[in-house]
Amino acid sequence: MPTEVPDGEFADRLAAVRARLGETGADAAVWFGATAIEYLTGFHHIQTERPVCLAVTPERVELTVPRLEVERVSSNPRVDAVHSYFDYPGGEPVETAVGMLEELEVGAVRADADGAPGVMGYDGPALSEFLDVETQSWVDGMREAKSDVEVDLIRESARWANLAHRYLAEYTEPGAHPVTVSQRASMEGSRAMLDALGSEYAVRTRGDGPVHAGYISGEETALPHGHTPNERLSRGDVLVTGATANVDGYYSELERTMFVGEASEEDEHYFELMCEAQETAFEAMAPGVDLAYVDDAVHSYFEEQGIAELARHHVGHNIGLGAHEPPYIDRGSEGEMEPGHVYTIEPGIYTENAGYRHSDTVAVTEDGLDFLTDYPRDLESNIVE
Repeated sequence: MPTEVPDGEFADRLAAVRARLGETGADAAVWFGATAIEYLTGFHHIQTERPVCLAVTPERVELTVPRLEVERVSSNPRVDAVHSYFDYPGGEPVETAVGMLEELEVGAVRADADGAPGVMGYDGPALSEFLDVETQSWVDGMREAKSDVEVDLIRESARWANLAHRYLAEYTEPGAHPVTVSQRASMEGSRAMLDALGSEYAVRTRGDGPVHAGYISGEETALPHGHTPNERLSRGDVLVTGATANVDGYYSELERTMFVGEASEEDEHYFELMCEAQETAFEAMAPGVDLAYVDDAVHSYFEEQGIAELARHHVGHNIGLGAHEPPYIDRGSEGEMEPGHVYTIEPGIYTENAGYRHSDTVAVTEDGLDFLTDYPRDLESNIVE
């Protein structure tokens, strides 16, 4: 099982964008987005007010970075040259990137944006003030269908998410605080992952561990994006969990609805409806199936059960380098499911008192579905004490 993206994968990605560049009249392709830069070169950075600019020509791969990133990128075997400015605003990052492009004798570019994004107060000039610019979204499209290596990285993420989730269940009991349970499960999951992988783990964190597991509880579960309450657990509490792991930048998503000690009749009722909704989505999914069809199948099921008004969001989303990526399983989406798409399947039900949601990470294959998360979904397995 791979634990990092191999060099050959980056070579294929760069070859793909160069082929697209060759179909245009432009001299270079340019990216300012951090995820696209990571996808093409393996250089990962935090997008701040200090822009980074990647230029790809038929012969060269060059980067403009703030001075504080030079050492981190200089050893990257896929980058032929690094240009830098001291800092923003004095360093004029876009002007430095333009200088890089002029050295490459570039006059026309296809860029992911007309200049750096306005993050953390950045406010710089448009790239088109200096060059002939047309926008493109090549990497966005490439990231939708994952390669076999990418699917395996997400599978590895799911393996450690599954383990951390078991720690969540083990440490949950009445009187425990959800924050401390979440921290303990995350720590134990990270420790197990780092001990098992050793030097094979590609460092992607700053101070914290690669595995995260936790939950919201009580009435906060009625909110799809609720917060962890400052309230100790009581018998009968509903929990909505979440677990993932960072494997060379790739993520999975595992969520379960759990109950502390016991589930009420109402809880059991909505839990079973939620599970049936998820099964409805699984049964509707296949290569070549319209994205909208899957979401509509779940919506129709909710309508048949008389609970459509308790739904708050669509069925799911693609996942990989980003926690949320297009395409989305939504009734308003266009396009079809394709082999290599990796989706979270998470239809939820939200009453006034509680929420009920499982999420599983599922890859679409040539033949059907490949379930990457495998934590039990039945009621009995999700009553914990």
